Amino acid sequence: MPELIHEFKNQVQSRSGVRYSVLAYGERRNDGNWEGWLEFRTENALDRMRTGRETTQPDRNALVYWASGLEPIYLEGALDRALKAEGRGM
Repeated sequence: MPELIHEFKNQVQSRSGVRYSVLAYGERRNDGNWEGWLEFRTENALDRMRTGRETTQPDRNALVYWASGLEPIYLEGALDRALKAEGRGM
């Protein structure tokens, strides 16, 4: 079952001007490793999308550490990838 790993303080903005809150989620896999992804939500939380797997870590603590070190430029790139995957362009 997915777990909220980290909620980022700053929002990111798409190229079209829509602002998104960013959350990191993770889930333990059958092999014991954890995989993590990012979820983007509009201010009213009616629109949300997620990336594919962004990382695989050996345990939950390593996933928390990974998420806590993500810089805004990484989040912006992840938003672009999520928008592209949803067919929303950039």
